[in-house]
Amino acid sequence: MKIVHSWLSEFIDVGDDVEAVASTMTKLGLTVESVEQVGASVAGVVVARVLRTQSHPDAAKVHRVYVDAGDGIERHVWCGAFNMKTGDLVPLATLGTMMPDGRLISSRGILGIDSEGMLCSSIELGLGSDSTGILILPPGLKLGTDVFLSLGIESDHVYDLDVTRNRPDCNGYLGVARDIAAHLGRPLNVPRGDQEPVGSSQSISVDILEEHRCARFNVTVISGVVVGPSPEWVARRLTKAGMRPINNVVDTSNLVTLELNQPNHAYDLETVRDGFKIRCARDGEVIITLDENKRVLSADDLLICNANDVPVGIAGIMGGQNSQINSTTSSVALETAWFEPSGISASVSNHSLRTEASLRFERGVDPYGVDFSVSRFAAILRESCPKLVVHSGATDARTTAIPSVSVDVVLRLNQIRRFLGIELSSTRVAELLMPLGFGVAESSETTMKISVPSFRMDCSAEIDIIEELARHYGYSELGKAVPKSPVHGRLSPLQKRRRVLRELLLGLGASEAMPNPFLALGDLARSGLIEDDALRLSSPLVAQECVLRTSLRHGMLRAIAYNQSHRLNNISLFEMGHVYPQGSQQLPDEYEALSVMVADADARVAMDIWSQLSSGLGVGAQLRQDMPPAGFHATRSAELRRGKLLIGTVGEIDPTVLSNYGITGRVACVELNISILLAEVPKAHNAQVVSKFPSSDFDLAFTVPYTIAAGVLTKALRQAGGALIEEMALFDIYHGAGMTASRGLAYRLRLQAPDRTLTDAEVFEVRAKCIAASEKLGSTLRA
Repeated sequence: MKIVHSWLSEFIDVGDDVEAVASTMTKLGLTVESVEQVGASVAGVVVARVLRTQSHPDAAKVHRVYVDAGDGIERHVWCGAFNMKTGDLVPLATLGTMMPDGRLISSRGILGIDSEGMLCSSIELGLGSDSTGILILPPGLKLGTDVFLSLGIESDHVYDLDVTRNRPDCNGYLGVARDIAAHLGRPLNVPRGDQEPVGSSQSISVDILEEHRCARFNVTVISGVVVGPSPEWVARRLTKAGMRPINNVVDTSNLVTLELNQPNHAYDLETVRDGFKIRCARDGEVIITLDENKRVLSADDLLICNANDVPVGIAGIMGGQNSQINSTTSSVALETAWFEPSGISASVSNHSLRTEASLRFERGVDPYGVDFSVSRFAAILRESCPKLVVHSGATDARTTAIPSVSVDVVLRLNQIRRFLGIELSSTRVAELLMPLGFGVAESSETTMKISVPSFRMDCSAEIDIIEELARHYGYSELGKAVPKSPVHGRLSPLQKRRRVLRELLLGLGASEAMPNPFLALGDLARSGLIEDDALRLSSPLVAQECVLRTSLRHGMLRAIAYNQSHRLNNISLFEMGHVYPQGSQQLPDEYEALSVMVADADARVAMDIWSQLSSGLGVGAQLRQDMPPAGFHATRSAELRRGKLLIGTVGEIDPTVLSNYGITGRVACVELNISILLAEVPKAHNAQVVSKFPSSDFDLAFTVPYTIAAGVLTKALRQAGGALIEEMALFDIYHGAGMTASRGLAYRLRLQAPDRTLTDAEVFEVRAKCIAASEKLGSTLRA
């Protein structure tokens, strides 16, 4: 919202301290994002008359404009805007002029023809934000005079306010001024409405077919209109606010919209004399709007139609070209309405068409501010149309969907203390709220019934009233208090275990990687995963990165490929992050995952990493090799399971996947679902008695079929040996000649008792049990 300082000063005396005004608005929640000085005179910009224009056959995007700056010399200027005609007065920046953006106007040629200056738009002179064409000056100005002096323009300041959606009233000057006046305790000067008597009765029929979309539709007939330029103060005010003056009728409509946050639209009476019909569009229906664009409508769009059912405007957004004000208009039908916000918002999105009116209707306007806005419209237009007549008998169609004229909210005084930490009496509450337009319907020692005005529909609950009290009491005056808690801050068990996990990984020599969590189409397939299950983003920050990752693998493999391409060795990386596999419900089965990868390493390294993590976290899992994990080596990987629960995978990445990334050598990988593992609380370790008696060692070598995993045999041996096995290790794997269906596994066992020296018979008995356990699995003792 652009707020012009001089315009705001007509509502409330804010003084000349621009910084103080900006600070006050920011304290009230109307954050001032910037303050811009406008209207500062640019020396060398003079009034000039267009003598003629001429196209050049070799320059399609510019044309030649010949102007007279009052000295009788015809000057030639190249210009890229085509909105001027012969006789128009335009601002001419003469040679040597220093423009506000730092440009020095010099003689520059196109096609060998020099330009003797530059014609200026309003944005180039700092008089507004319109850059669509050259600024056309009012007729009657003296040629050769300074443009700013001729227009009576004085330096001013414009505040750029960030008005939040919950403050719709502050999309108008009156709402902003009311807030400042209430906070500073100064009188509010409400603008003057029309004081002239009304004319004869004239009414226009209104038929509202969509009652829930249009709750009020007021039409007032105004005659005696003479379309022409606006008064100088109106044009200047709109220009400073960033709007281009058009004519007195349109400019008055825009001025009332900005002042009162009450959008309105003036139709040529001859096009709508037989009445209005408010209905939803038919799919495929077409309207040409005031911006001369053809709009194809849908059934969600609300239309304003004439009595012949021909659309004359998209409700709450923009009027139609077939009913616009023109130079022959002598009477207008002024429409002021209230439309349901969500429907307007949907149409704005569908057509990518946001206007000053739609911005206000989307957030909510005062359904009971119609009468004053009509009066204000007439008062402003009467300055340029002295014979203006506002006719009585205005049509005011209302439906049951119109909001209540006021809402009563019960305010409990103890809730003020609860939320703000301060004590406010009922008298003080009334002092803070009544200047804002709120009323006090009832009051007691403990409660107050607050009457909320119709222009503050955002205040519908007790907490909204408390927020208003906080704003005007002053957030800085509330004081600061540190919340007290009987519990000191500490890490949760899950946070502690995550830190332990990270320390374990760093201790293993791995570096933490942080790849992009968003993937492109095809990235999951490159890493050997199914892409059909991945969720896609509807509005990604980068168009190519539209897939939510279901695994950390792609980012890790890219990191390894990047490091290898830069001839870096000893690549050992890990990442902890969330993944988003498709779930059975509408939302994904999001969980936190861990991926550890080591380049130029095989499955033994992966198993060693898993062993270290398993021991450090006090967790375990079974190795399952009957179903190779997707994207892993078919015979050098395994799933980590607990029954049917999959908690991870361990092994080597599939060579085909590695070739997709251009990675050379093997890559060991461990992938874990750490949402499960970190949530577990391992059993506390019990102190073990250290035996003082000697141990006994022996080796066993077995011929084991490939169908039996080494882990299965290891478990069987440990169970057979029982509590006497102090230590056991697989120290050799042999693949000899002729051993096609089996391989040799050699184990070293250490037996030790806590209370005695083992006899030869006891050692032999344990050895025999181990051999028997292996034979049950189909293994045989090697000679």
